[in-house]
Amino acid sequence: MSGALLEVESISAAYGHIQALHEVSLSVPEGEIVALLGANGAGKSTTLNVISRLIKPTGGSVHFDGHPIHTRRTDEIVRRGIVQVPEGREIFRDMTVRENLEMGAYQRRDRPGVRTDLDQMCDIFPRLRERIGQKAATLSGGEQQMLATARAMMSRPRMILLDEPSMGLAPLIVEQIFEIIRRLNREQGMTILLVEQNVKLALSVSSYAYILENGEISLKGKAADLMADDGVRRAYLGA
Repeated sequence: MSGALLEVESISAAYGHIQALHEVSLSVPEGEIVALLGANGAGKSTTLNVISRLIKPTGGSVHFDGHPIHTRRTDEIVRRGIVQVPEGREIFRDMTVRENLEMGAYQRRDRPGVRTDLDQMCDIFPRLRERIGQKAATLSGGEQQMLATARAMMSRPRMILLDEPSMGLAPLIVEQIFEIIRRLNREQGMTILLVEQNVKLALSVSSYAYILENGEISLKGKAADLMADDGVRRAYLGA
C-alpha cells in the first residue's frame, strides 16, 4: 500500500521463551482505517504494544512517517503522534471525566488549545459533557470506551491504535462506538489501526485488513475482498 504513515517490517516478539510474533509486517496508509483481526492469543495486542514500545521487539523495525521508532521510548512515540487506546479501556477510575481528558494532554503546553480540544471532545462525545464532573468509575462500559478514545484524542495524535473497542459492550453500544470510529476517520481525518474480534464490524469500517494466526500474518487484502472470501466467512463470520 502506497502512502504508508506506519510501516511494520518483519517484527518478532516474545514473552520469555514463548514466541508471540513471527516476522509480522503491515502498513497503514495515512487517513485510512486498517483492521488487524484474529482469534484470542493470535498476537494482535502484542503487535500494538510493540508499535507503542510497551514491548521490546526481538527483531524487525517500525517506521512512522518515514522515521524509525522501534528503539524510541513510549513517551517519545506519543509525542511523534501515535497513541494507543488499550484493551479494557484502562481509564483513571478515581479521576473525573475532565481529569481523565486533561491527562490525555499531559505532554502539551498549549493550555488554551487543551481547553478548546476538551470542549471539542465533549461535542463529539456528548455523554462525556453530561458526566464531566463524575468519577470515571461511575460510567457505563460504553461511556468508559468513549472516555478512553477521547482521552487519546487529547494528545492531538496523527494515528490511534484501537485495541478491542467492542469488548464487553452490548450490541447497540458497539454500533455507537463504531459510528464514532467512522466519524473520527471521516471528519477528523484520523488514521486508525483497529484490533477487533468482531470481524464483520471491523471489516465494515476498514479499507484494508490483516488476519493474524499464531503470531503470523495468514491473510491480507482489501476489507471488501476479505468480507467476500469464503474462508474468512467460514472462520470468522459464521457463514
